[in-house]
Amino acid sequence: MPLVLASSSPRRRDLLARLGAAPDRVAAPEIDETPLKGELPRAYALRLAVEKARAVARADGEVVLAGDTTIALGRRILPPATTEEVQCDLLSALSGRRHHALSAVCVIDAAGSERTRLADTIVAFKPLTAREIDAYIACGEGIGKAGGYAIQGRAEGWVRFLAGSHSGVIGLPLFETRALLVTAGILA
Repeated sequence: MPLVLASSSPRRRDLLARLGAAPDRVAAPEIDETPLKGELPRAYALRLAVEKARAVARADGEVVLAGDTTIALGRRILPPATTEEVQCDLLSALSGRRHHALSAVCVIDAAGSERTRLADTIVAFKPLTAREIDAYIACGEGIGKAGGYAIQGRAEGWVRFLAGSHSGVIGLPLFETRALLVTAGILA
């Protein structure tokens, strides 16, 4: 069965390869990622994964995989870092605190059935100095990333505690993804 990855993220492609799965096609879904009024972070992450999977055209027999990673501080959904100023605000808010990296996955199987899974990873950063934040912003790796950081890069040196899926914080929780791909007949 052909696998379609509904993501333009090279990180998701690399993570998928760790499972021994390679997409036959990659399609970047275009959806509105604005949180709904009163929407909680878990529901938001799951909704986006489902909407991304549905936004990609699926030919007969194809299986679609989509994911979304959302960073939440309490009930607050943190946006991606679109500018250095936003990134500074995000990192300052995360400094010395625990937050949740919610990584949702949706698979639409060849018959059109949708299944979802969600990995909730607790991440705690050490207290960050203004100098550390400025240096991280200058390196450029957190721009465009949920919460303003890439755990697979320099920000990993700030993690004093992590409980859950490391791959989920990067962008695709492998345990949950594998289970969905087995059910869909992509993996044995």
